Amino acid sequence: MDPYLIATVLIITAGFFGYINVRFLKLPNTIGLMMITIIFTIFVLVLAYFDPTLLQFEKDIINKIDFRSVLFDKMLSFLLFAGALHTNFEQLKIQRWPVLMFSTVGVLISTFLVGGIMYFILQILSLEIDFIYCLLFGALISPTDPIAVLGILKKAGVPKNLKSKIVGESLFNDGVGVVVFLTIFQIASSQSGNVAAFDVFKLFGQEVLGGIVLGAVLGWVTYRLMKSIDDYDIEVIITLATVMGGTVLAHQFHVSAPLAMVTAGLIVGNDTVRGSAMSETTEHYVDKFWELIDILLNAVLFVLIGMEMLVLVIEGKYLIAGLLAIPIVLLSRYLSLFFPIKLFEKKLDFVPNTNLIMTWGGLRGGISIALALGLTADMHRDLFLVITYVVVVFSIIVQGLSVGKLVEKLKRKEL
Repeated sequence: MDPYLIATVLIITAGFFGYINVRFLKLPNTIGLMMITIIFTIFVLVLAYFDPTLLQFEKDIINKIDFRSVLFDKMLSFLLFAGALHTNFEQLKIQRWPVLMFSTVGVLISTFLVGGIMYFILQILSLEIDFIYCLLFGALISPTDPIAVLGILKKAGVPKNLKSKIVGESLFNDGVGVVVFLTIFQIASSQSGNVAAFDVFKLFGQEVLGGIVLGAVLGWVTYRLMKSIDDYDIEVIITLATVMGGTVLAHQFHVSAPLAMVTAGLIVGNDTVRGSAMSETTEHYVDKFWELIDILLNAVLFVLIGMEMLVLVIEGKYLIAGLLAIPIVLLSRYLSLFFPIKLFEKKLDFVPNTNLIMTWGGLRGGISIALALGLTADMHRDLFLVITYVVVVFSIIVQGLSVGKLVEKLKRKEL
């Protein structure tokens, strides 16, 4: 099955399922697409008892797609640039210190809390898993997914200054989370079990700081190029070249492509650059182009997430562990946000119940699944993939559908 056919099938599926959602279910697109795909996949599994043709076709598609590579090496850069481009830069600038704390200290605290608690839970379930592998799960499930968060918060009615915290955190903490995951992965993969502290800090610094520096350079070059001309179609192509070329450079220099694209997107999208480098026509076309890219890739991504159910190894203990992981992940997130919020809440006038809203609104998505798919068999990939999938499905469907209602309920209480 060639790549063009696979892409055609995915886009046709996304278009058809999207139509069903908009016409009948009227759910947010990310939630609706994933729900319909999961239901369709279950239907295909049942149908396979009578005729396995459709199941085999769907399995052929999944087996041909390296979900981790497709998301991290191709889709993520486009999605993060588009998200950063439309982020309120001024609000994010005001909230920069709590966002920095949430996306670094918060991710690390959550990683160790989730990993530590899951270690004991799995022991109780008679699943003998080494602590380092539980930490790997903590690292892959702790970052909130900017793709899911941006898709849901558009309709959730979250106050602007709180929205900037959640969106800003999700844009940066996935890059940090991936670096934390890779660092722990390297330790877990080490034959001796020991990795020098210097190597850990070097990897972390190179990926994070290198990614931000590269993104800043790309953003500045893009700004200068766009400022020197007034031709909206070429300026749109320049932004596309920034993302595609920047991703290649990030991989070449072994720095974080997600952080580079977020940084570049924030620079190109902020009001000062827009006002001096883009005409109204250019601004309109750039925004609409990246909005369409965002919508298309989001649709395909959430169809893929639904289809990934086919690769799960379903066992009773795995499902129980997944269900138990849901409150553990939520509690760990709440506790990981507690200190940064207390540190800044008076100075920056946080809205009431910030921690509760950020905990419930911090959705997990494709990034966590992609990282879980990157685990080796020795790291108990099948177990942690099931647990991750359960947490992600709960996060997107249950939390995603109810975060708006939670915000409204808390608003009424304040009145």
